[in-house]
Amino acid sequence: MSPLRLVIENGEFRDPTGRQVILRGINVAADAKFPSTPDVPSHVEKNFFDGDNVKFHARPFTKEDAHVHFSRLKRYGYNTIRYIFTWEAIEAAGPGIYDEEWIQHTIEVLRVAKDYGFYVFMDPHQDVWSRFTGGSGAPMWTLYACGLNPLCFAATEAAVVHNTYPDPDAFPKMIWATNYYRLAAATIFTMFFGGHDFAPKCKINGASIQEFLQDHFINACVHLARRIHEAGGIENDVVFGWESLNEPNRGMVGIDDISVIPKEQALKKGTVPTMWQAMLLGSGKAEEVDTWDIGGMGPYKVGSTLVDPEGAVAWLPTDYDDSRYGYKRDGGWKLGECIWAQHGVWDQESWTLLRKDYFSSHPITGKSIGYHEFTNTYFMAFYRKYAAAIRNIHKDAIMLCQPPVMELPPSIKGTDDDDPNMVYVPHFYDGITLMTKKWNRTWNVDVLGVLRGRYWHPAFAVKIGETAIRNCFRDQLAAMRKEGLDYMGKHPCILSEFGIPYDMDDKHAYKTGDYSSQSAAMDANHFAVEGARMEGYCLWVYVAMNNHERGDLWNGEDLSIYSVDDVPLPISPLPRYSDLSMSTTSLQKIVTNKRDVEDETTVTPANLRIALTNPSITSDPTGAPADITAFPGYRAAEAYVRPAPISVVGSISNYYFDLRKCSLTLDLQAKDTADDSPSIFFLPEFHFPSDQCDVEVSSGKWEISKDEDENVVIQKLRWWHSAGEQTIKVSGLVRRYNSLDGNGEEGYVEQCQDGYLNFNWNNCVVM
Repeated sequence: MSPLRLVIENGEFRDPTGRQVILRGINVAADAKFPSTPDVPSHVEKNFFDGDNVKFHARPFTKEDAHVHFSRLKRYGYNTIRYIFTWEAIEAAGPGIYDEEWIQHTIEVLRVAKDYGFYVFMDPHQDVWSRFTGGSGAPMWTLYACGLNPLCFAATEAAVVHNTYPDPDAFPKMIWATNYYRLAAATIFTMFFGGHDFAPKCKINGASIQEFLQDHFINACVHLARRIHEAGGIENDVVFGWESLNEPNRGMVGIDDISVIPKEQALKKGTVPTMWQAMLLGSGKAEEVDTWDIGGMGPYKVGSTLVDPEGAVAWLPTDYDDSRYGYKRDGGWKLGECIWAQHGVWDQESWTLLRKDYFSSHPITGKSIGYHEFTNTYFMAFYRKYAAAIRNIHKDAIMLCQPPVMELPPSIKGTDDDDPNMVYVPHFYDGITLMTKKWNRTWNVDVLGVLRGRYWHPAFAVKIGETAIRNCFRDQLAAMRKEGLDYMGKHPCILSEFGIPYDMDDKHAYKTGDYSSQSAAMDANHFAVEGARMEGYCLWVYVAMNNHERGDLWNGEDLSIYSVDDVPLPISPLPRYSDLSMSTTSLQKIVTNKRDVEDETTVTPANLRIALTNPSITSDPTGAPADITAFPGYRAAEAYVRPAPISVVGSISNYYFDLRKCSLTLDLQAKDTADDSPSIFFLPEFHFPSDQCDVEVSSGKWEISKDEDENVVIQKLRWWHSAGEQTIKVSGLVRRYNSLDGNGEEGYVEQCQDGYLNFNWNNCVVM
C-alpha cells in the first residue's frame, strides 16, 4: 500500500517525505448552494418551491469547465480545496432517494482536482438549514418532516427569504443570517440536535425527529463516501478528509428565557422577534416587534413595527398528506398546531407563555445547558455518530471537527474523543467589514475578546489604527488556535472560512476599478492567518458565475475572488508574451548571509493605490477617462495571490508576507534528512519575477524555477538548508508609489498601462 499523501504528526500536516505541509486553500464553490436545474439563484422566485424536483448536476461547475477553474486556482498558489456540497444535492427527491447522476458528476470533478494535485476535504454545507429558510443545505422534505409549511414563512416571518422577498433588489445585506433566530431554523436545529429531549412527541417511523433527521443526513454523506470509495483513485489520493456539518447551530437549546433577546445574540438586523414572539407569529398572531440596524459601532435599535401574518400559520395544516415521502408521522404529533405549544411551552387558547425557561435545562435531569454544555453534549453526540459512520467507509479519513461558530471548542482533551486524526476547523469573519461593506481602517473591535469576557466594558475592545486592527485579527485567530489546543488537544487548526465583501462602498470598485479597499482588507485577513500560525486555511470563496450585478448569486453576498466581469491576474505585473514562456528557467545561488527580520508594515488604501490593485485603469495618454468595460480590474488579486510555503523540512516557527514591501519572511526549526530534500515555496511571478528577486537565507543554497507541476506552470523556490534554526527572506518587485508621493506614481502607471494595452488577452494561457 502506498503511503498516504497527507498525515497528521504531532499536530502538523506531513507529506510522505516527512516535510510539514501548510494547507493553503479556498472554498469551491458557492455556486453549489443552489440547483442547476432549474437554475434558481436566491433572487429568483420562479420554481423555488418545487423543491422535490431539482438537480445539482452542473455544480459547482461542469466537468469540462473544471480544468479552467482548477488550473486558475493552482496558478494562484492554492493546494487545497474545501469542496462544498449540500445534503439537498444528494437527497432532494425524498428520504433515501439519492441522485446517483450528481454523485457521478462529483466523482468526475474530483478526478480533475486530482490531476492538479489538490488536497480536498468534503464540506457538507448548510446556512440557516436550507434554501427554504433563507440559506442552503437540507432538502425541502426535511421542513415538511418537522411539521413546517415554507409557503407561509414570508407572511409569518418564520424566515426572511431572498427568493420570496417583495423586492429582491432591496433585500437587506446580511439579513439572511438573522434566520438562525427566527422560528423555522431555530425549530429545526432544536429538533436536529435536541429533538429527543425537547420535542419527544415528534416522531417519524417510531424514531425521534432528532434521530430521523440526523440519520438521513449522515446516511446521505456516507452514501457519497461509499461511492467515492468504490470509484477508486480518489479516496486518500485526493479526498483526505470530511468536515462535520458546516456552522452547526443550537437552535433554542440553552436559551434561558425565550421572552427576551439572548445576550449572546450579537446579530440584530431588521425585525428582531424574541423566540416567544416568533412562536406567536408562526401561529398567526400579530406582534409589535423591535427593529434594529447595524452601524459602525454594531447593532442599534431603530424602533418597532407591527408584523401581521393576517391569519397565515407557519405550521402544516391538519389535512397535509405525508404519504408522498413514504414515512409515517406518530399519531401523538398534531399537525396544524405549534409543536412547542404541544410540549407545554405556551398555551394556544390564551396565547400565554407557560415555560419561558423550557430550553434552559435538560427536561429529565434538570442540568443547566449553557453554550459550552451544548457543544460538549448535543453537538459531540452528533459528531461522534457522524465521524464513526464516515470512517466505516473511509478508514483513513481525517475528520475535521467544526463546533458552533465563535464558541469554545468541545472539552475533549485527553478523552476518547481526542482523536489523533482530527482537525479543529473554526470560522472567522471581520463582522464590521462584512455587515457594513466598508473597510474601516480607523477602528475595529476584538469580537472574540468580548465574547470571552476579556474586557470590563466592550469599549475597551476597540482597536484604533490599521496596524492595531491587523494585529487584533491576528491575535483573535491565535487565540482560536490556542483554544483548540487547550480544549481539544494537539490537533492541526484550519480556518475553513474567512473572507471579505467585494461590493464595498456601494460597488465603488466596479465603477472606478479602484480595488484598494478590498486589497487592504484581504491583506489584513491573510496577515492574521499567517501570523496566527495556523496549519491551514480556506478562503471564502470561489464562485464560477459571480458577476458585478448579482455577486455570488446568493443572498446579495459578493465574496468571490473571481468574477466573470474582472480580468484575472496575469503571471507578471507587466504582461508580455515572454512571461508566458513554457520553458524552465533556473536561478541558483549559495548564500550564507542573514538580515534581521523587519517589522510588519501596515497596508492601507492610501498606499495601495489604483496602480497596484488595477494597473490598467487610469487616464489614457489623451487624458480621457478609462473605459471600465474594456479594462476591468484584477479584483485585488495581489492580496490573495501570495507567496507561501508548500512543504518544509522541519517545522515552521513563523512566516508572513509583507505586501507593501513585497517580501516573504519565514523562520523554521529545520531537521536533518536522509535524502537531502529541500523546503519548497510557491513564489508568484506577479510579485516575484525571477530576474527581480532578492533571496537571503541563513544557510545552504536555493533555486527558483518554473515547473510544469501537475498540469500548471508555476514558479517555485527550493531551498536546501542545514538543520536547526533557519531563516529565509525573499524580496520581490517593490512598487515605487509605496514610498513616493502621488507625483511619483505617474511613470509606473503609464508603464503598466502600456504593457496591458499591448498584451493579447485572447492568446493568454493564464487562467
